Amino acid sequence: MTSVLSRPETDRSGDENQWTKCPACTSLLYLRRLKRQDWVCPECTHPLRLTVDDRLALLLDPGSFRRFDADLGPMDVLGFTDSKPYPQRIAEAQKRTGAQESVIWGTGTIEDMPLVVAVMAFEFMGGSVGGVTGELIARAARHALAERLPLLLVTASGGARMQEGAISLMQLAKTSQEIGRLREAGLLCVNLLTDPTYGGATASFAVLGDIVLAEPSARIGFAGPGVIKQTIRQDLPKNFQRAESLQACGMVDEVVPRDRLRPTLGRLLRLHSGTTRTPETKETPETPPARSHEAPYLTDPITLDRVPATEVVRTARNIDRPTTLDYCGQIFDEFFELHGDRSSADDKAIVGGIGLLAGRPVVVIGHQKGHETPELIRRNFGMPQPSGYHKARRLMDHAERFGMPLVTFVDTPGAYPGVEAEERGQGTAIAECILRMSRLRVPVLSVVTGEGGSGGALALATANRLLILQNAYFSVISPEGCATILFGNAGQADRAATELRITPRDLLELGVVDGVIPEPSQGAHSDWAATGTAVREAILAGLAELSPLTADSLVKDRYSRHTRFGDPDRQLPIGRW
Repeated sequence: MTSVLSRPETDRSGDENQWTKCPACTSLLYLRRLKRQDWVCPECTHPLRLTVDDRLALLLDPGSFRRFDADLGPMDVLGFTDSKPYPQRIAEAQKRTGAQESVIWGTGTIEDMPLVVAVMAFEFMGGSVGGVTGELIARAARHALAERLPLLLVTASGGARMQEGAISLMQLAKTSQEIGRLREAGLLCVNLLTDPTYGGATASFAVLGDIVLAEPSARIGFAGPGVIKQTIRQDLPKNFQRAESLQACGMVDEVVPRDRLRPTLGRLLRLHSGTTRTPETKETPETPPARSHEAPYLTDPITLDRVPATEVVRTARNIDRPTTLDYCGQIFDEFFELHGDRSSADDKAIVGGIGLLAGRPVVVIGHQKGHETPELIRRNFGMPQPSGYHKARRLMDHAERFGMPLVTFVDTPGAYPGVEAEERGQGTAIAECILRMSRLRVPVLSVVTGEGGSGGALALATANRLLILQNAYFSVISPEGCATILFGNAGQADRAATELRITPRDLLELGVVDGVIPEPSQGAHSDWAATGTAVREAILAGLAELSPLTADSLVKDRYSRHTRFGDPDRQLPIGRW
């Protein structure tokens, strides 16, 4: 590498023994110590801006970077002149930074995993996006596509380069198309947003990755704070457009401290390595494989005791039962949680991410309640808002894109019934989730671990295999809701629970569930480890049944499974056994 880009907060041209001030807390800092700490302030943990060289050294394995297009520089397409001609501005930026443009790209490795990486330099004309900026990013994406490698985009930009007019604007479409081609090919794209990332970058390539990471306190947005204040005279809230607030708004998957960036990226690369599935190349079975008689879940209703529905409901609602995140910690060898719906919020009532199950990457989604009152409140008692279902659908897309099986955990009294949820399209959000899940071209397995209430539960349970724990239930409505509507009295909930036939045995007789997972004698809450083992074995067995199926057969299997309900010729009567 030939570029050594200057740091605006700190002049690095002098003696390393000099001191500087942190731009965030104004503490006096010793440069040599700062360098050892990856230019993170030891007093307030503010990450100072990195040069491209520093950034590549931080992220990539030593000596692995191979640069491409090092001599490609901007073009003066408009003859633009403000206080000085555009070519003069370019020449000054090149002399000051040692770089030809605001992007450097090439190949390298992170923890021995190969990838393509493109890094933006804010020091070169504010990291602005000009025609050649977009071209360099596009070439990086094309190389990733040609070599079937993951792409990492590290962004720092003030937005479009005005001196190139509409040519700059067209880079938003150009780069977005390239990311779209990577999506279609099932190739991973990761964004790392650094301070600052604004304008045209955030309206295109900077936020279109499959996974979006950000450095702490990075400023991220479309319109800058100054533009907002001058345009609409609006007061801005505290921490506006900071990485942490962007994560809360559902735009960022994870805010990652600088010392964790390389291992975090290494994990993501490993979880996505070799997962692209191309089942259409195999002969398509027309029927699912026979289910094993040794499956670690019960498939014959007569093997189950008849337990009063009220007792099942009471046990299913026990707040000491394992939650989705508890199962993720027990069942999967590794789990990386992803956040947000990329449009409005990160609903805490639904969690999801990528898990490693017996060496196989899977996408995991589940309702999340909690065990203590503060967490139950924070997670809305497992009742999702529309943003929760949008998050789930985004993760379903991720599963299909990378050929990963989808595993879901269902435990909700139902979708949140509030005014705000209705105004934001709760019904549509659930419907779209059910539709997307029904058409996924990967194996889908769902486990009802506690409450399975109404469409809010079915949104995560439209599966090839639907399993249920021995003390869980699945129902069109809560017993209390049914009693209120049909009996005129919520106090008749026990009667409603019995009439609704919501116990695992009832559901198995009706053919609604495919198997019942035994629990410890005192219930799942009495022995998390044993329950986790049982659920893990059931999931492994279910996925083993589904794995031989091609994408077309998986969709057909799911279609056949759900179209039989209500068909007089195919519906299993309750008295069959």
